Amino acid sequence: MRLVFAGTPSVAVPPLERLVRSGHEVVAVVTRPDAPAGRGRKLQRSPVGEVADAHGIEVLTPAKAGDPEFLARLASLAPDLAPVVAYGGLIPPSALVVPRLGWVNLHFSLLPAWRGAAPVQHAILHGDELTGAAVFQLEKGLDTGPVFGQLTEVIRPDDTAGALLERLSEAGAELLAQVVDGIAAGALQAVPQPADGVSLAPKLTAEDAHLDWSVPAFAVDRRIRACTPAPGAWTTFRGDRVKVGAVRTAPDAERLEPGALRVERKRILVGTATDPVVLGEVVPPGKKAMPATDWARGARPEPGERFE
Repeated sequence: MRLVFAGTPSVAVPPLERLVRSGHEVVAVVTRPDAPAGRGRKLQRSPVGEVADAHGIEVLTPAKAGDPEFLARLASLAPDLAPVVAYGGLIPPSALVVPRLGWVNLHFSLLPAWRGAAPVQHAILHGDELTGAAVFQLEKGLDTGPVFGQLTEVIRPDDTAGALLERLSEAGAELLAQVVDGIAAGALQAVPQPADGVSLAPKLTAEDAHLDWSVPAFAVDRRIRACTPAPGAWTTFRGDRVKVGAVRTAPDAERLEPGALRVERKRILVGTATDPVVLGEVVPPGKKAMPATDWARGARPEPGERFE
């Protein structure tokens, strides 16, 4: 089949690479426009765009997928199917009807759970033990289309959103290829999503990543892992924003008031509503990530100081 692939970030690269290796023809890639990046703020191609360039695949970067010029080019490519993975933009009805067999979306949850932009982050944040990926027929509603296939993945106790997304991207790439093969053979029938079990996963904001030390240690841990690598969990110390990496619970330690800091020789403790947690990495303002013990040697927290 003739495929037009839509995707933008690095999580969409394994699915694209897998489709390139399939027996189908990827005739074009749709990705978000080049954006300023790095210290020089030079325009940079998206990860998916870079891979397409390397394979000599035409790259389309419409400001909106409903732009007339884009729709005309899409129609001229005469795609049979358009697979989507984390494109980052709305696919309007005017574009949905162009491919002969429509658009299929690889989504990183077990639908209908966690429909939206941040399914993996919300699965970790809410303490789910199991997640997965699903390929469904894209339609006007938010991740509401019938499902062609899915897979499951266990959420490990130390999983960050980044690590879990990486695993799901690799496994989902194979699932997407199998679905595309099944659609090409006419052997797959999409199944409507159940009406029960719907939950929404909006994008996590910087304010969502602000740590509340007055909650139990497990909730602090989940929020940090859900916000890693982006938007990055943070707290404040002496009025400055400090990013916080992975923590672990310290049930052997004496209880501390929420946010209270205790500097020990080999570890830095922070109080929560339950057991204290041991800080892993810390990112002070304007500096690179460093072990919490190194940060404490420089910051020298005084007795009674705390994270807010």
